[in-house]
Amino acid sequence: MTKHKRKKKLSHEPIGRVKIVDDFLPPPEKLLVKPKPVKITITLNQDSIDFFKEVAQKEHVPYQQLIRALLDQYASHYK
Repeated sequence: MTKHKRKKKLSHEPIGRVKIVDDFLPPPEKLLVKPKPVKITITLNQDSIDFFKEVAQKEHVPYQQLIRALLDQYASHYK
């Protein structure tokens, strides 16, 4: 089986009724790369670490990434 590419016919004819939709893209400043993370030292309960490691193993991601995401979401929510 061969796939045929269909050539689109271009026309200068009116295209009919046009509906303008609201801009749904985020503003440019939200498209920028997030700020560089800062390394810190934090002491957590072993139960908390065990929980994050268990979830991280199931999700195939580093447990530190889960902790960072949780803290980022919490801080963002309460800004």
